[in-house]
Amino acid sequence: MKFKKALEQTYNNFKRAIPILFGVLILISIVTISIPGEYYKKIFSGNLFFDSIIGTAIGSIAAGNPITSYVIGGELLAEGVSLVAVTAFILSWVTVGMVQLPAEILMLGKRFAITRNILAFISAIIISILTVLTLRIFS
Repeated sequence: MKFKKALEQTYNNFKRAIPILFGVLILISIVTISIPGEYYKKIFSGNLFFDSIIGTAIGSIAAGNPITSYVIGGELLAEGVSLVAVTAFILSWVTVGMVQLPAEILMLGKRFAITRNILAFISAIIISILTVLTLRIFS
């Protein structure tokens, strides 16, 4: 009896979540397509700290999957965008996800979703700076 009730609750949760998930996917597609690659190069200054913040902010808004981020990151590096910006962008692209936040709140709860995104945002900044500093030390 408990198993049947659990299945019904799971089905109802998925039924409520599907329209939101489709909306999130559409929004991600629109944001990703609407921002041209040349724009990123213009907004990065080369400053370690500011580039990491800007890269994290942009990656947080234009969320996506890891495979796509590697391709975009390679293109950004080829256009002259700093490594710290690209690293921050890739980290936040995969881990933060402001576009997916409504779906995450629905599925995991508001407090958890917001806390996770804030921590991922801060971590992306710190990790990107530490990555570049580490590479400078060892290269």
